[in-house]
Amino acid sequence: MKLVLGLMSGTSLDGIDVALIRTDGDKVGELLGFQTYPYDEEFRGNVQASFGRKDNFGDLEEQVTQRHIQAVERFLQAEGFARSDIDLIGFHGQTVFHDPTAGLTVQLGNGADMARSVGIDVVNDLRSADVLAGGQGAPLVPVFHRALVQQSNLKGPIAILNLGGVGNVTWIGRDGELLAFDTGPGNALIDDWIKRHTGQPYDEDGIIAARGDIHDDCVNTFIRHSYFQRPAPKSLDRDEFKSFAFDLVDDLSVEDGAATLAAFSVASVIKAQDEFPDWPDRWIVCGGGRLNKSLMSAFRAYLYADVRTAEDVGWNGDAIEAQAFAYLAARSAEGLAITFPGTTGVAKPISGGALHKAR
Repeated sequence: MKLVLGLMSGTSLDGIDVALIRTDGDKVGELLGFQTYPYDEEFRGNVQASFGRKDNFGDLEEQVTQRHIQAVERFLQAEGFARSDIDLIGFHGQTVFHDPTAGLTVQLGNGADMARSVGIDVVNDLRSADVLAGGQGAPLVPVFHRALVQQSNLKGPIAILNLGGVGNVTWIGRDGELLAFDTGPGNALIDDWIKRHTGQPYDEDGIIAARGDIHDDCVNTFIRHSYFQRPAPKSLDRDEFKSFAFDLVDDLSVEDGAATLAAFSVASVIKAQDEFPDWPDRWIVCGGGRLNKSLMSAFRAYLYADVRTAEDVGWNGDAIEAQAFAYLAARSAEGLAITFPGTTGVAKPISGGALHKAR
């Protein structure tokens, strides 16, 4: 068993999540410390301005790397660990472009610079090998979801729903079979709508959406988008739906727009059930979306299963993705598969990631 740090900064741009786990790349031994280090508003805007670009990032990658290095150093100090205690770091980086049909996914972050700076071996670039092999490059977390389910002695069929900027789901069968894909929008559309109209970064607790009315005609048009007709596995860029969705709600009030955009996310998840071999007995919701009361209320009303948050089953719903990238780094270092035909559509299970030695 190794002590491995995982670093994650998602498309919601909240900041950098840092998690520490003990793992051998197969089983999860312990889930240890977790911290979040928020992005400042100026940097968040700089990163958001880079979304959709494939190159010409100036010094943005260096800034991303330095902020992650600082997060590692702050975490070790806060949690009382020395650098020599940590065996490995899984460094996801900041996704700014994702188009697997074009064979390209871009995560900003220099793993070699981090390894030299912090004196710990680093695994990064965890998506590229899958994309180059014809996979979607996302989602990557499913194999960790399965390890968590096994550690918690939960039984399938079960669905793990992660609601970040984009929503993704992992279906785990009775015998551990995996199917995973991006469901559709998670929080990104709602966040962008709220920021545009109120200046706030997100709809805290879903309060604004709860005051609005859902426009069913908009929802019915949205769910006919071609993405929902494609079979799984499949994945999305953060802003895949932005123009389409905002055109549908542009004339609505702030409250009705937020409610209707939230309904888009819910409808996407309901539609996702059509892909499952068996409907799950339980859904576990993690990521920031689990804190949105409007979303959770709708899931409990419309998903024909027991719907829980990560905390209801003893997990930290904020930490799971960072924990996952620690676990994936350990698997990568051992040459174990991190993506599978049922999770990314790659032809056979493959490993991935680039290992950078500290010295």
